Amino acid sequence: MTAEELWIDFSEKNNINDCEYSAWAFGGDPDLLARLVLEGKKTATASAYPLYEIENESLPEAGEYSIVLDSNDNAVCVIRTKEVYVIPFRNVTPEHAYKEGEGDKSLEFWRDVHQKFFSDCLEEAGLEFSQDMKVVFEEFEVVYSR
Repeated sequence: MTAEELWIDFSEKNNINDCEYSAWAFGGDPDLLARLVLEGKKTATASAYPLYEIENESLPEAGEYSIVLDSNDNAVCVIRTKEVYVIPFRNVTPEHAYKEGEGDKSLEFWRDVHQKFFSDCLEEAGLEFSQDMKVVFEEFEVVYSR
């Protein structure tokens, strides 16, 4: 199912008109992360703030809808952003790491995985990772899946 088909199904069943949405896949392992979202284990995500700056892209906002895609661009579910905040990488809390739902859900696991992931993404953009780098955290809830 495409993102557009899932959105039409969701919006018709929930009487939502004239509302925008974005469709995207998680980085790293899109299929695993989408599955964790469906299972209710992943209720947050993080991204490197400097990439928003260089791409002149707006940060996500509470209330926005997104469609999570798998690695083949199939629509998995509709999520709604509950909260967005920006903090330095070094200040990430165990609570946020747990909400990301990955690995053993520990802060140590989160930092190891995300430092490597962010370093790779930043390097592609000609930037370097730093413990002081700002991270955009987005908490969300699944509002629809088929």
